[in-house]
Amino acid sequence: MIQIPDPASSITITKVFDTDATASSAMAGVYTQLINGTYGIANSNYATNVFSDGLTTILAGLSADELQTTTANNALFQLSANNLTAKLADQSYIPTLWASAYSIGIYGANAVLEGIAASTSPDLTDSTRRQLTGEAKCIRAFCHFYLTNFYGDIPLVLTTDFNKTANLARAKQVDVYAQIIKDLKDAQAALPDNYISVGGRVRPNKWAATALLARVYLYTGDYSDASAQAGSVIDHVDLYHLEPDLNNVFLTTSSEAIWQLQQNTSIPNLGNATPEGSFWLPNPLHTGRPPIASLTSQLLNAFEPGDRRRTNWIDSTDYMADPGIPAATYYFPYKYKTGTYNYSVGGAASEYYMVLRLAELYLIRAEAAANGGPGGANAAIADLNSLRHRAGLNSLPANLSASDLTTAIAKEWQTEFFCEWGHRWFNLKRTRQTSAVFSSIAVKQPWKGDYQLLYPLPTQEILNDHYLTQNTGY
Repeated sequence: MIQIPDPASSITITKVFDTDATASSAMAGVYTQLINGTYGIANSNYATNVFSDGLTTILAGLSADELQTTTANNALFQLSANNLTAKLADQSYIPTLWASAYSIGIYGANAVLEGIAASTSPDLTDSTRRQLTGEAKCIRAFCHFYLTNFYGDIPLVLTTDFNKTANLARAKQVDVYAQIIKDLKDAQAALPDNYISVGGRVRPNKWAATALLARVYLYTGDYSDASAQAGSVIDHVDLYHLEPDLNNVFLTTSSEAIWQLQQNTSIPNLGNATPEGSFWLPNPLHTGRPPIASLTSQLLNAFEPGDRRRTNWIDSTDYMADPGIPAATYYFPYKYKTGTYNYSVGGAASEYYMVLRLAELYLIRAEAAANGGPGGANAAIADLNSLRHRAGLNSLPANLSASDLTTAIAKEWQTEFFCEWGHRWFNLKRTRQTSAVFSSIAVKQPWKGDYQLLYPLPTQEILNDHYLTQNTGY
């Protein structure tokens, strides 16, 4: 008998999905939080705030053989030594990795999906419903992919209903992947071929969903489908091609970009820099203090002589911590050129944060071909040579043995995608090469056990949800 009026100071969920404009704003808010976070502007370490604004790169790089810590942070050192305990993990950024993927990406995507499904407004058009549904499913799949590759079996969250999510058990990874594939196929069917944003490639389209689907098929050993999905993106030459100049790959205008995240350029201490650019680049560039981690000798030694990726995407700083101690040389990723030494608050961004790019599809198709997919070894070598030629390297021999081809593929993954979204860490795990690679790295000895290949679940999450169990070994 009593009708409660809508709050005067906020917009209700029903009204958010009343029109195309408000519903699109809700989806845009998810992207904003994925790159800028929800932690305010006081923290200058933006790249450690959210799994999707640099934290994945940093933690996975330490776990692999890409990064070494340059600070006294014991939790980060144990991460680089693959000597984690649940207690140490709770003191590092690992709980943020878990919480941000669920609370920002998955919750936001589910809220959009539920809001659109519940809306009966005639002002929310069918085309916008399809577009936003596709984007939300792509985001949900993206978040679940990173969670399952860091933690293994994880809760599969498909609703915002607290009563259903508060006590979820862990789903088997095979079931997580099945849901990821379903979401990405739905996204493919719903999303357009082109980009709807006038600001760049900052919202996923059909090809972003396709690129991520190709990766998932590769990870699950479905080489035929991995090759087909990767090839469909590569063949879409009207939108995508490899940038001949490596310094153009990460620009806002990059023709290699499939999906990027657009940072808020008005945030103090970040401005028009990407979070990773702000985090990695010293200030001053060649004499400033290094970040909490620097590149390892294992990574630096992986490049062949003359590899332009080494000269264009890596730089160094000669930092003197104490006037009485000679300066030490630290190497850092230089894929993003804008950082704390040259950022501009409110200035135009020349770089966005790269999420998916075309080079990955060449490597996916090459690896699929080498493992029985279409084209065989010849096709694999041709795809590898596309990246090698761009890097200024000679073609691989046409008569590579099967084992040499496998090694060449791993090397191209390592040198093309170093310090990008955990590719090296995930690739070492899925190809079962961690033991062979880590056996020669002193800091990782003695090897504690393969349980270190998965991160421990945050203790507080287990306390909050008594159906959750800890990963074996922790």
